[in-house]
Amino acid sequence: MQRERFENLVADALASIPQRFRDAMKNIAIVVEDEPTRELLREMGIKPPDTLLGLYSGTPLTERRWDYGNTLPDRIQLFQGPHERASEGEADLVVAIGETLIHEIGHYFGMSEEQIEEIEEKYWHGRA
Repeated sequence: MQRERFENLVADALASIPQRFRDAMKNIAIVVEDEPTRELLREMGIKPPDTLLGLYSGTPLTERRWDYGNTLPDRIQLFQGPHERASEGEADLVVAIGETLIHEIGHYFGMSEEQIEEIEEKYWHGRA
């Protein structure tokens, strides 16, 4: 898939996130990259055949002190190649991008892996 089309799908997924959360997202960049580097995978402890779909880098809102500011934007990286390989068509790809984006935005808001997984199970996957 052409990068421009993938980026459009990312923009659509971002637009589907409730406005109150989008309004609360300040000084954050969402960047599409081809693949996670070997160094990044090693740093994250990820070994083949596993891979990385996305990564949040920055200071979560819950960890910012009163004097936080004047910093470079936090960053969410979305990796196009792993998303495409894990998806069975464009509709599945749209869902995968949305799930990854929601997951990484959860980290931006200071949520733990466990909290994010609970939300995904209850709301994204419709399980109580």
